[in-house]
Amino acid sequence: MIRKQLIVIGILVVATAGGIKAQNTAANSDGKTLSLSLAEAQQYALEHNAAMQNASLDQKKAELSRWQTLASMFPQVRAGFDYQNMLGYEMVMGDGPMAFHIPMDPNGTFSITASIALTGSQIVGTMIQNISRQMTDITALQTEQQTRSAVKNVYVSILVMEQTVGLLDSSLANLERLAATSQASVEVGAAEQVDADKLQVQVAQMKSSINSTRRSLQALRNTMLLQLGADVDAKLQLTTDVDNILNVEAAAELLNQPFDITRNYNYQLLEQSELLAKRNITMARMSLTPTVSAFYQYSNKVYFGEEGMNMTPPNMVGLSITMPIFSSGVNTANIKSAKIDYQESINSRKQAEDALRVQHNQLSYDLASALETYDIQRKNLDVTKRVFDNLTEKYKYGRASSLEVTNASSDIINAQSNYIQAVMSVISAQIELENLLNK
Repeated sequence: MIRKQLIVIGILVVATAGGIKAQNTAANSDGKTLSLSLAEAQQYALEHNAAMQNASLDQKKAELSRWQTLASMFPQVRAGFDYQNMLGYEMVMGDGPMAFHIPMDPNGTFSITASIALTGSQIVGTMIQNISRQMTDITALQTEQQTRSAVKNVYVSILVMEQTVGLLDSSLANLERLAATSQASVEVGAAEQVDADKLQVQVAQMKSSINSTRRSLQALRNTMLLQLGADVDAKLQLTTDVDNILNVEAAAELLNQPFDITRNYNYQLLEQSELLAKRNITMARMSLTPTVSAFYQYSNKVYFGEEGMNMTPPNMVGLSITMPIFSSGVNTANIKSAKIDYQESINSRKQAEDALRVQHNQLSYDLASALETYDIQRKNLDVTKRVFDNLTEKYKYGRASSLEVTNASSDIINAQSNYIQAVMSVISAQIELENLLNK
């Protein structure tokens, strides 16, 4: 029973942490041991986790995209040089002796052109880029929240698994003492061999459970090392104990916290998506607005020979305004399509708002149930331990049977397993509700 339950816990934690991958390594002065508190482990993951690094890069990309849109509204300056050689050709004007020959000597023209073009789409595009940047910032915060939660989950799982090993080792020591006492009683004729054999089987089952738990613990440690990006051969030492993480009072306090849905990252992203859809309507309408452009050009033409006829003006300015008149209904269709997208985003936000409120109610219920179960299982474990200790003491003096001891041993294993599951349930429910409330 306990073996299956612990393996399930291990699988769940590994699955939760599967999306997280770190890159760099760190160790203590011995180069082998990585000693971390929960806060240090979370901070380490934030600094080295690949998902967090990508989120930071996405923020930089969003900022660059915004500046690209802004830069398109500023004057653009270009310089150029044009060289022409007509290979000795001369322009002839007139006929006969009065003909006038104009040599077309090689020439080069250096020019500088400054131009600017403004459209309504550029202005709206800047607004859209601001929204995209805000969405990227929210996503980065959400990734940070998920990273912290995943690290905390696997961190607690390791601590609980270590605690399980300690509890099982203690139970095994008691069983081994009872088995030795029972075998000694058999040798002096005070007990049946079958009673001693039953205890030996119980000892073997307990050892098997301990070995399975240790293997699951090692798997969790490997998962943590992968999350942190530490060397796979490094030893992991966790310095925060379960009691400091399992704060029942803080968990219970969450049940009294009001749900401010605007603090939730998913809802914030939906709000930004709705605003983005609204801006897209304005963007579609900008296709009906004029485009204004202006330019200034300076040119300097130089002949490489006799001075020829220079018809290139050194300075020139220009201004143009273009206005769309007829587009066969394409622009109108784009505007209507953008309005539909906007209405869909409104519907999605409203539906998500209802879903988040239902989720809050459910998570609050789950946490309340987990806290009740934890309190019951904590008391049950204490009672089961005292029953087991009482029976083992009676067995020493022949006032309890081996069957009673065997049953008590099974009961304490189940009680330990149920207690561990209760602890994990409280931690998991607390993390989910904290994420929803963004606490």
